[in-house]
Amino acid sequence: MANFYSVLLTVVTLTAGLIWLFDARVNKPKRLARVAAEEQRLDQKLDDAARQRVAPQGAVAEFAQSVFPILVVILLLRSFAYEPFRIPSASMMPTMLAGDFILVEKFSYSLRDPVWRHELVKTGQPQRGDIAVFKHPPQNQVDFIKRIVGLPGDRIIYRNKTLYLEPACIGEQAQCPQQLQVVTDAAPLLQYQEQLGEVSHNILINPNVSARERFYYQQTDRRTQVDEWIVPEGHYFFMGDNRDNSEDSRFWGFVPEQNLVGRAVFIWMSFEMDRPASSWLPQWVPTGVRWHRLGSVE
Repeated sequence: MANFYSVLLTVVTLTAGLIWLFDARVNKPKRLARVAAEEQRLDQKLDDAARQRVAPQGAVAEFAQSVFPILVVILLLRSFAYEPFRIPSASMMPTMLAGDFILVEKFSYSLRDPVWRHELVKTGQPQRGDIAVFKHPPQNQVDFIKRIVGLPGDRIIYRNKTLYLEPACIGEQAQCPQQLQVVTDAAPLLQYQEQLGEVSHNILINPNVSARERFYYQQTDRRTQVDEWIVPEGHYFFMGDNRDNSEDSRFWGFVPEQNLVGRAVFIWMSFEMDRPASSWLPQWVPTGVRWHRLGSVE
């Protein structure tokens, strides 16, 4: 099931809440009755310690009562505000590195319930150039992070490692592009600069890797070439900034709007993971902290 940790947190929170509620409605009145009977027998008021000895609260109920408010706060923050993610691979280099820990703003596009992910409130629209986390369409239980390249109606061509984009014409736009725009501007060596709307960012191209058009996703419902796509309504086209080392929409297709999780907004920690294979420490143990990378995501 998608959102395993969200579902688990929801179940644990509800369980703790039900235990606390049962204790408050059923067991607590019984405990108070025992205390009252003992006070009447002794003809004096008991202090808290004595009350606890006469009618102790069960350990499970006491634990549920203490953790339930904390779990509720965590569930609300994680489901509707911010959720931490870890960058596991190099597909978003140079913008993001493996070992970066980011915060994803869950309310950027919509508020969804944490279990079935039904949309509760629409809060915004994805923008071309956003770095977003989404549920991988072929495997909805897996979270991916890429950059939004194409919006609904956009025409996209990725040819000879150059990205061409024809934005969708919507309504009566004053300036509606009628031809493809080259959005990748070459710079020295392997690094290129790309402009998607108002977002400018760097990408990486490996000249030693041949084009992989034969593996591209084929849009059978439209007459498009092998390296061309037209984004359907309610869908988005994602690409990694490390263009020759990214499994993205070029290979498995479009991302439905309901798969969007949120927009990456902040790098709160970044670990170096350059441990040699000969090291006696596990590979997941960091070798250092990249303090200079902490801050807002661009």
